[in-house]
Amino acid sequence: MAAKTLKNREIDMTTGSLFPKIIAFAVPLIVTSILQLLFNSADMIVVGQFVSNDAVGAVGSTGSLNALMINLAIGLSVGAGVVLAGAYGAHNKQYGSEVLHTAMLISVIIGAVMGGTSFFLARDLIVIMGTPEVQLDDAVRYIEIIFLGMPFNMVYNFGASMLRGTGDTKRPLIYLSIAGVVNVIVNVIAVVLLKMGVAGVAIATVISQAISAVLVVITLIKSTGFLHFSLKKLKIHKRALKDILRLGVPSGLQGSLFCITNVLLQTAVNGFGSEVVNGCAIATQIEGYVYAIISSISGTALTVVGQNYGARDYKRIKKTIIISTVFVLIASLAAGWLAILMNKPLIALFTDKSASPEQLERIVSCAYQKMLIIAGTYFLDGIMEVLTYSLRGIGYSVTAMIIVLVGTCAFRIIWIYLIFPAYKTLSFLFMLYPISWLLTLLTAGVVLAIMISRDEKREASGQKNIENA
Repeated sequence: MAAKTLKNREIDMTTGSLFPKIIAFAVPLIVTSILQLLFNSADMIVVGQFVSNDAVGAVGSTGSLNALMINLAIGLSVGAGVVLAGAYGAHNKQYGSEVLHTAMLISVIIGAVMGGTSFFLARDLIVIMGTPEVQLDDAVRYIEIIFLGMPFNMVYNFGASMLRGTGDTKRPLIYLSIAGVVNVIVNVIAVVLLKMGVAGVAIATVISQAISAVLVVITLIKSTGFLHFSLKKLKIHKRALKDILRLGVPSGLQGSLFCITNVLLQTAVNGFGSEVVNGCAIATQIEGYVYAIISSISGTALTVVGQNYGARDYKRIKKTIIISTVFVLIASLAAGWLAILMNKPLIALFTDKSASPEQLERIVSCAYQKMLIIAGTYFLDGIMEVLTYSLRGIGYSVTAMIIVLVGTCAFRIIWIYLIFPAYKTLSFLFMLYPISWLLTLLTAGVVLAIMISRDEKREASGQKNIENA
């Protein structure tokens, strides 16, 4: 009975009605992402209420740098998940095992190397970003501790990616919930009682990441379904590594280069002063909930397309893309504009009321400007991500990377350095988001349609040749 229960947590997307399965996969993933953000917001709220507004800005200003350091590794975990989903769709358990053990060993190696390297580079990178002097020491202190916890972060992300590759989104949700509750408790103890400031928030985050990593590893060890992890089988399998790198490196490079543009953007924001940095950090926290929904739906599309690509079912692939596009459009519009309408009470959660009325007004104004432009048009990013993730799901990870790098990253760099200086206002700076999303989704849509049509004809031609033989 136990084995059957574990097996039932997997969702085979290659058979049956697609819509209920997409919902069953996406909803736990959305809840997981939102919970993760809630716990992160708890960090910011505790800092804002019990430390200072500048501490909020210090923590928030490190977000793009942290993402830059880990996105290559996260891209590899996404690639590993796609490869695992393909093996699951093809019912190839032996290859699935090779992917699992290769991926988990990679996660440990990457976490240790990148965590240690990033720790020693932290201060120099924070300084290069032009972080305001009043926030500099707190920002460095926070990010150094976060980097030391990177091995736990990597193990959890790779392990959760393996589970999701088989359609299991419920257990990562449970484990993240447990880790998040611990995070909040340690936060309160470290910041409110022990007065550890931003260091206490960072330590709480690392402890929660360690807990989630341990729980995922235990699950994989105990699993009797498609996945079963054994420490004795940890090994780099050449074929699995090649496939993970083929799909994961373009995704990771895209994410890292994407984050470089965000670091450049953060540098431009830093030039407006500490109140603007604080307001934008708060807006980013709130917008994160909209993006959590978007990334969860696009992640669902990636897994479902990947499984059906393994089964070579192009009809279901096209249906998945249509369902996911409509889903992300409705969800991102609803969430984005709800956040905008509730901007004042949401922003108030993150602000220290002891600041002067002028400072508070500027913080709120900057946060609202950013939310109006970004949260209000996030549906464009949602459609873009569904289309580019679907390209990765059918094996065109490099193509997806090139489209995003040109349509989004290159365009944003041009905007920041050539266009923005002529109209140096905060609102104009953030217009680079919706314009780049629109350019990228239009290109991705055309390329995706061409690739699916070409591969479908190639598959049909190959099948016909087999029948004639």
